[in-house]
Amino acid sequence: MALTTLDPKTALIVIDLQNGIVALPVAHPVEPVIEKATTLTAAFRRHKLPVVLVNVAGGAPGRTEQSPRISSFPPDWATLIPQLNQQPTDHLVTKKSWGAFTATGLADILKTQGVTQIVLAGVATSIGVESTARQAFELGFNVTLAVDAMTDLNADAHANSIGRIFPRLGETGTAQQIVDLLNARSA
Repeated sequence: MALTTLDPKTALIVIDLQNGIVALPVAHPVEPVIEKATTLTAAFRRHKLPVVLVNVAGGAPGRTEQSPRISSFPPDWATLIPQLNQQPTDHLVTKKSWGAFTATGLADILKTQGVTQIVLAGVATSIGVESTARQAFELGFNVTLAVDAMTDLNADAHANSIGRIFPRLGETGTAQQIVDLLNARSA
């Protein structure tokens, strides 16, 4: 479903824009993704709406068939990229699984602030972003996905999430469409 509206209390959640993740080879250049995400953070802050910056500092413990799991990360792996310009009013959520709601208290943070909708951006589309979108949808939040403010490690997985999964979880749009809706509310 195309982007139609933003609820009065909408939060932005930026997934895993951190040193270790943005250094990985991704399907699309990461610089435009970072630029769109920083445009969104600036707009949400300007409109005094919640900004949640999520990083990942570990992994879920289960076995997988994929190549070796990382057992330890370099010292700056989970450090948020400086372009996000983290502010004291931002919420930092550190996760150890794909989704930002698992064992982080994020749902309580949002519900306490009266948030009914989230906008998602970040890396990786089919992993952290999609998992967080699924969890948010299951928790009853309206979900919007800024599709030009995300990328994946795999182009096919990215396309699958955007074309097949996201329309079932919420509305999709560009970062500029989201900013335009925010600006129209205060005009």
